[in-house]
Amino acid sequence: MSGVVVVGPPRRGLRGTTTVPGDKSIAHRALLLGALAEGVTRVRNFPGGADTLSTLAAVRALGARTERTDDTVLVEGAGAGLGDGARATIDCGNSGTTMRLGAGLAAGARGAVVLDGDASLRRRPMERVAEPLRRMGAEVATTDGHAPVTVRGGRLTAIEWALPVPSAQVKSAVLLAGLRARGTTRVREPLPSRDHTERLLPVFGAEVARERDGVAVAGGQRLRAAEVTLPGDASSAAFLVVAALLVPGSELRLVDVGVNPSRLGYLEILRRMGATIDVVDVHEQAGEPRATLVVRAAPLHATAIGAREVPAAIDELPVLAVAAALADGETTVEGAGELRVKESDRLAALEQLAPLGVGLRTTADGLVVRGGGGRPLRAGRVTSAGDHRIAMAFAVAGLVADGGVEIADPGCVAVSFPGFFERLAALGGTVEQR
Repeated sequence: MSGVVVVGPPRRGLRGTTTVPGDKSIAHRALLLGALAEGVTRVRNFPGGADTLSTLAAVRALGARTERTDDTVLVEGAGAGLGDGARATIDCGNSGTTMRLGAGLAAGARGAVVLDGDASLRRRPMERVAEPLRRMGAEVATTDGHAPVTVRGGRLTAIEWALPVPSAQVKSAVLLAGLRARGTTRVREPLPSRDHTERLLPVFGAEVARERDGVAVAGGQRLRAAEVTLPGDASSAAFLVVAALLVPGSELRLVDVGVNPSRLGYLEILRRMGATIDVVDVHEQAGEPRATLVVRAAPLHATAIGAREVPAAIDELPVLAVAAALADGETTVEGAGELRVKESDRLAALEQLAPLGVGLRTTADGLVVRGGGGRPLRAGRVTSAGDHRIAMAFAVAGLVADGGVEIADPGCVAVSFPGFFERLAALGGTVEQR
């Protein structure tokens, strides 16, 4: 697919009941913990995007056996000996989660693993995960601070590690290494980040200590296989939520979406902007709360998004910028420098809103967006920069642009949301392939 044009606005709005793919963040962790457990773990509602397939290949390379049928994956774990004797090069594709958490898992094995990825992943910083793993006793070599990353694991000693910046990936990598370290490993956070690892570890039989500013796990615990049904991915849902808010006449029901409090920053921000979003049928399964989101179109007003809110909304900030472009007033985002080292420089990629008629200015760590108070955007052409969240954010912009928005290189959405454009079309949007 060389390009698509998302044409808006739909005459009747976006309407219907739908789902989103299984949660990508939890899927990575379920595969990795299943590989380290004893027995056969079953992961249902597996999303099947490129990122999670990279992790599936990684656990096989470390010695776990896997079987995939439709949206279910079976993982026969290798127990505490996972990765022992491994001599493998693992292609992580575009997945930073595979690389960083995979490094934590490999650190506790008596083997040698090289973790590499595509050109985008090779630009992302890896010393932030290499340094604590070295402190624990693993040999970790990066390439000028980036991938390829070589991990020679072995006997590890627990550490207490204070994260310099909030990062669920680094936190999780250290906890995974801590499961095979002597002593109790503690990770302290300057601000809370998503807590899927802490929630999932007890499902696999591990004891986890939640502390005031972090989490601790004792080494030497034996994990047992688990049944994990994934909720719908909260970040994927955010794009449909914002689309329904912005397109007049819309009403969507998104069923069985994850509502983990550490992932709901975007909902809180949108509600502050005037959004109408109901969370109903809340229940919990496999340690994770999930619910149905009911979203209706609503006029939005500007807000200020501060640094303390960013960790719980980091992946949704691109589409929140599109919401701000249609809101009334000036929205500011601060403390989001991490967006510059994601799959792309997402702050730079969002500058493409300006040719669509949006008053926008980027800073070193944020954005200033002057909204048009509901006025449609101008038609235009943008590039995804190979970044799934940028592609989907501009697809939402296309729904509220006179003449639509053409997106070059849209195939990257398969990283997290296979079938995204087809889903938009099924709900009432117009999507034309170029």
